[in-house]
Amino acid sequence: MVREDPLTAHDENGAAVAPPAKAPYWPTPLAARVYASLGGVFVYARAMAVFLVVWHLASLWIGNPILLPSPIAAAEALVDLTLQGEVFSNMAASLQRLGLSFALAILLGVPLGFAMGLSRNVFAMVDPLIELLRPISGIAWIPLGMFILGVGEALPTAIMFYGAFFPVVINTVVGVRSVNPSLVQAARVLGVGRLEIIRHVIWPAALPNILVGARLGAGAGWMAMVAAELIGAPSGLGFAVEWYRELLMTPSVLAFVFLIGLLGYLFDRLLRWLQRVLTPWSRAEGGLS
Repeated sequence: MVREDPLTAHDENGAAVAPPAKAPYWPTPLAARVYASLGGVFVYARAMAVFLVVWHLASLWIGNPILLPSPIAAAEALVDLTLQGEVFSNMAASLQRLGLSFALAILLGVPLGFAMGLSRNVFAMVDPLIELLRPISGIAWIPLGMFILGVGEALPTAIMFYGAFFPVVINTVVGVRSVNPSLVQAARVLGVGRLEIIRHVIWPAALPNILVGARLGAGAGWMAMVAAELIGAPSGLGFAVEWYRELLMTPSVLAFVFLIGLLGYLFDRLLRWLQRVLTPWSRAEGGLS
């Protein structure tokens, strides 16, 4: 007779299977959240360490600091630019443009998306124009925008708005049309008015998709900002990249490139946090986080 190992689990056919892994025990929810955060930080730090090592080896292999400086040279340039105040001035200019263009995209895109989602006539009239303009990159409008708006604040703000607008509209339409019809019908049976249905039924159900569209729009607008500021702005992170490129100061170029990526990442994390706070039911139902 074979003695059964008490640590071995078996399925309904008697075959041995690996026992399920036990979740670690934490005395408080705060301790569990701290552990999860530290785990994410460790994974991020490990990935960044690998990237920096590859970057350093590539700079040694090329052997030309103008073509590819080392991470140490880029870090020193970032410190010098920060002490000189150029980082904060250019960062403030870009963030101001992002805030204005993103606010305009939300204020115009969400109501339009609601109108398209609620009305078939509005959708039939507006959707062909949306689908005609949406595939055109905002970068393609920069030459025409320079003729109309000139070099200044208006051009990069308009290009960033163009990039952020369409994801907001499309995701709002999807969110409105994905509302469970049974919820709307139940509210009508109870005598709830149309505006109250939109406020208490459709809006909460569509909000997760709207926030996803906001995240996508912010990312698209931020990428368009770099291209617009390269040639159409007197300040900003994209302008600084082009300025130091002309001066062949590649460490400063990479320092501002790093800032562009870092700020885009932080803004996306902020929108993810807002998504978790404003739509906790979406995360519980398996939505995006």
